[in-house]
Amino acid sequence: MIAQTKKKLLVAAGFLSLAIGFIGIFLPLLPTAPFILLAAFCFSKGSERQYRWLVTHPRMGPLVLDWEKHGVIRRKAKVAATVMILISSSTMIALVKLKPVFWAVIGFTFACVLAYIWTRPSLPRDQGVPDQGLSGRQNQEP
Repeated sequence: MIAQTKKKLLVAAGFLSLAIGFIGIFLPLLPTAPFILLAAFCFSKGSERQYRWLVTHPRMGPLVLDWEKHGVIRRKAKVAATVMILISSSTMIALVKLKPVFWAVIGFTFACVLAYIWTRPSLPRDQGVPDQGLSGRQNQEP
């Protein structure tokens, strides 16, 4: 009984997270990817069917699988996130009057988000550039 309730709550949380992620497509300050990843987590614990639907979805599936399997954020997603953050911050500067301390907090937050995004790998290790070692040449077996 408790396990079923827990699964239903996880599925509900997954759908809520997915809905928030969808809204984030249209609202510049609301991120999409973290909510889709949260939905994947909730579905993986609550409903195999919903999880399978999400990871096989043509748009959301690759994002989820790249993150789950490799901790990867593809370059295209990094660029899209960067552009959206720049649009968001520009819109805020143009439309909202805040004290400098708030702008500093917002700027610091955006900088931290971008730093995190851009320090994640863009390709899985097995698809990346071969290990070049310290010498700059490809490592070769003797």
